[in-house]
Amino acid sequence: MTIKTHCGFVAIVGRANVGKSTLFNKLLGEQLSVATHKPQTTRHNIRGILSLDAYQLVLADTPGIQLGNRRLMNKVLVRNALSSLQDVDIILMLVELGSWKDEDEYLLKQIKQVKCSVILVINKVDKVKDKSKLLPILKNAKTRHDFDSIIPLSALHDKNMDALIKGLCAHSPRSEFLFPKDMKWERDDVFVITEVVRGAAMVQLQKELPYAIYTEVEELNFDENLVTIGVVIWVEKESQKPIVIGKRGAKLKAIGQQSRIKLERIFKRKVMLKTWVKVKQNWQDLQDVVAQFEQ
Repeated sequence: MTIKTHCGFVAIVGRANVGKSTLFNKLLGEQLSVATHKPQTTRHNIRGILSLDAYQLVLADTPGIQLGNRRLMNKVLVRNALSSLQDVDIILMLVELGSWKDEDEYLLKQIKQVKCSVILVINKVDKVKDKSKLLPILKNAKTRHDFDSIIPLSALHDKNMDALIKGLCAHSPRSEFLFPKDMKWERDDVFVITEVVRGAAMVQLQKELPYAIYTEVEELNFDENLVTIGVVIWVEKESQKPIVIGKRGAKLKAIGQQSRIKLERIFKRKVMLKTWVKVKQNWQDLQDVVAQFEQ
């Protein structure tokens, strides 16, 4: 009997700050990946699952490619991103309108060594009012590689997202669905909690703190109507600790409230969330810490 469904594995790759996490979240209709204007906010290859009538797309959001950053953490993130190019059906390379940098060129060289469908997405086209100005940009993109498709869009404003979904479906191989239709991501509860709390911290802290924080679940208990969670927010320096806590604990309280609301929606039950801020000096260069981010 002929299989009538399709299932495609998709790697979303690009340099830092081109909008990968925003695109990932828009496709899923749920914010799992941390999306901010700062680099290195995505640290794992995060898999989300979009199930349509006859198509299932398994999407991997990946860390942004950064060259020149010699910290151990960045080296691991670049390896994570490049590892996503293997064993996928489609590579979705995201670039920013009117900007082609060394990182884009480096990534494209890696992509050319892989045999699979490659879709180039030119993001942030909402910045151009006269769409005729896109024509030379698209023409230039075609000279760089024989892409299967080139799709201009705005992930932030949901412009041309339907065209992207159609393109991804068109390149997805015939297959039975590999995940339940109602499953949205392929990660355990601990991972989801750490990302939710870290994402809330990013939103609350904005420009006040370098994004040298990571989160760790120390307590997790499920009862019939309640989830009890304890999370540590780690910073690199003693001076960063009061910034996260805020005046009279206001920042930490806001982080907790925002996280709890989202976690209650995810787990569909009440959540009691406790958070602490602790210091681990220069954790981005500590092998035992950075190892947990390796794929």
